[in-house]
Amino acid sequence: MALVSGASRGIGRAIGERLAADGYHAVLTYRADAAGAEAAVAAIRAAGGSAEAVKADVTSAADIAALADRLDKEHEGVDVLVNNAAVLKNGLFALMSEASWNLVIDTALGGTARVTKAVMRGMLRRRWGRIVNISSLAAFSGSAGQTNYSAAKGALVAFTKSLAAEVGAFGVTVNAIAPGFVETEMISFLTKEVREDFLKRVPVQRFGRPEDIAPFVSFLCTDGASYLTGQTVRIDGGFVG
Repeated sequence: MALVSGASRGIGRAIGERLAADGYHAVLTYRADAAGAEAAVAAIRAAGGSAEAVKADVTSAADIAALADRLDKEHEGVDVLVNNAAVLKNGLFALMSEASWNLVIDTALGGTARVTKAVMRGMLRRRWGRIVNISSLAAFSGSAGQTNYSAAKGALVAFTKSLAAEVGAFGVTVNAIAPGFVETEMISFLTKEVREDFLKRVPVQRFGRPEDIAPFVSFLCTDGASYLTGQTVRIDGGFVG
């Protein structure tokens, strides 16, 4: 069974659809977008896959504990975990509210830690598991107005490396993917001028699509990727910067 957090749209949805196509039962979590999550489930089922949507806020310890308990009882635990949930609260750091800082950090970083800790014991017992954390190009390049987001995504890189060192002997791999500019709601705030400037720095001359990210997640979840762990792979069209 594969658990994908923040999977009601964009990259998370594409990953859920791909893992379902690979034969996993896909559990797609959402915080508020029930309609989007249910639409993703419907698309998976229409394609012959198996999926369900579950409301769970990754910043809520109670939500995550309840989710992990449910998955243990109904599916005997989680085999594949993709930590994708994230939010944006952009603003200049000097003017950024503590609430905006905390929400972004606690969703992308805290949420990843919370969900991972809740489900990984089963992986360790079964001596097999795949954990994929969705970081960002911002972890490496930085981004003005996104100190909170860049900090959270950068921390995921270090979290990935350290956790991989702890669990590798148990047949569990932990890797991260750092997408570049992908055509989702997350980059809708970019102006036309900024988009054009960034596009000049992408050698493949286009922004990514969610479907560009999902196949590599799929690979990381196979036995063929069993010797790959602790790594962060940039999927960014060769972005120069």
